[in-house]
Amino acid sequence: MNRQPAKVLEPVDVRRVLKHVRTTRYPLRNQAIVLLSFKAGLRACEIAGLTWPMILKTNGKPGPTVNVYRRIAKQGHERNIPMHAELKAALKALHSAQGKPRDGPVIRSERAHHMTARSIVNWFARTYDTLGLDGCSSHSGRRTFITRSARLIYQTGGSLRDVQELAGHRALTTTERYIEGNRNAQCALIKLV
Repeated sequence: MNRQPAKVLEPVDVRRVLKHVRTTRYPLRNQAIVLLSFKAGLRACEIAGLTWPMILKTNGKPGPTVNVYRRIAKQGHERNIPMHAELKAALKALHSAQGKPRDGPVIRSERAHHMTARSIVNWFARTYDTLGLDGCSSHSGRRTFITRSARLIYQTGGSLRDVQELAGHRALTTTERYIEGNRNAQCALIKLV
């Protein structure tokens, strides 16, 4: 069986997902889950394992980066991801709602424990199914993050190596497999050649 990669979502679909999670039982937690995937490119296991010390500065407020520690990173490849403003606001709201803890899981189950990676995967599957977003999985946010980063990196003076580091990939070839092509951009490029 040849599995298709997780679908890359357009900005309008990401907004639909965020609008939907505001109507759920745990809107602050669920918004953070979505943004950790789409704005930081975290895997389900990293979202599940994230703790407040990985987010907070010493003063107890969200810092400028999401620090993915070795113990939750795939193959122990830790990294620091600059915090997107929308993600930072969501984490600040979630932190306040949880009573401003200094430790413990960022993404909590109903019993205030870590959610498992499988729970995150299942949560995304239910959410995408509810919205009729076929071909999506818990990896869609990560693929969207990597693809959008690759398309925009030239505007910052960076390179695909920067996207590779944000993704936590050891090899650039792995990062390249995540990047979805854009047929319209290809046509526009050919006109410029």
